[in-house]
Amino acid sequence: MSSATPGFAHLIRLSDDTGLFEHARHAVVRREHGYCTDDVARGLVVVCREPRPSHRLTRLAESYLGFLTHAQGPSGAFRNRLTFDRRWRDEPGAGDWWGRALWGLGTAAGRHSAPWIRDEALTAFTLGAEQRSPHRRAMAFAGLGAAEVLRASPDSGVAATLLTDAVAAIGALPEDPSWPWPEPYLSYANAALAEVLISAGDLSDDRQVLNTGLQMLTWLCDIQTKNGRLSVVPATGWRPGEPRAQFDQQPIEVAALADACAVASLVTGDPSWQQGVRRAVSWFQGANDASALMWDPATGGGFDGLTEQGPNLNQGAESTLALISTMQHARELS
Repeated sequence: MSSATPGFAHLIRLSDDTGLFEHARHAVVRREHGYCTDDVARGLVVVCREPRPSHRLTRLAESYLGFLTHAQGPSGAFRNRLTFDRRWRDEPGAGDWWGRALWGLGTAAGRHSAPWIRDEALTAFTLGAEQRSPHRRAMAFAGLGAAEVLRASPDSGVAATLLTDAVAAIGALPEDPSWPWPEPYLSYANAALAEVLISAGDLSDDRQVLNTGLQMLTWLCDIQTKNGRLSVVPATGWRPGEPRAQFDQQPIEVAALADACAVASLVTGDPSWQQGVRRAVSWFQGANDASALMWDPATGGGFDGLTEQGPNLNQGAESTLALISTMQHARELS
């Protein structure tokens, strides 16, 4: 297993003054695919988690924040896809990218060390929080942003209302104890649903919501651990009673688990949750179903997926950000 750390070199390589490119072939940007709000928002989350950002990372935060405010329409909804020649390919909406934009803005508003970044992010977050999405994950991502705002500003009524609505959107668990999950199947970024309940339960002092989130996360960790290693639900998802594919595992699943376990450890004070973070870190370092290193030490980029033949060697934004965010938690552990 590699003991090196990826740093931000590849994220910088994927970024320019406009934003963050979505795709790469190996380590080289594919400009023809342009930019997307989804990934720029993820980028803002990661750079704003740095407690002492370098000048270069502050410039990245400014670039990503500028992209998101440009993507936002007057209603608070967001466009998602921008071509390399700076033409929007869609109209403002409230899909997953809206939720992730609020996650990024909330993190910037709550955490960034530069006051002008915090102030502008809060302005855009407040406008975006006027919207609601019909999609469960979009609401979960937005709820994570609201939790970031509330940790910094506990009196924010806008954030508290959005977080309450995110909990309601996730819904109740079924009565079947073998499937303690609010959906009939698992798809992507699953642990984010548990994380938002854990954060909401903690911030509102609602023990029932907190315990539901912890129950979901416990189950999710258990079913995605095999022989002491993470084996996450693949891109095809999984329904109860059906065989689960082993490969096409995505780094976003591992990063979502690391995020949720880190929050559970912080909220409960129970250090056993740190084991989930360690397994996520180890997955990138080779403790996975293919025993493959899931990032490139030469570039700092994260590989796009784990296949039966080993890693997909393309190093796009989503996988690189998943790698960096997981390693940020590793630093906290150490």
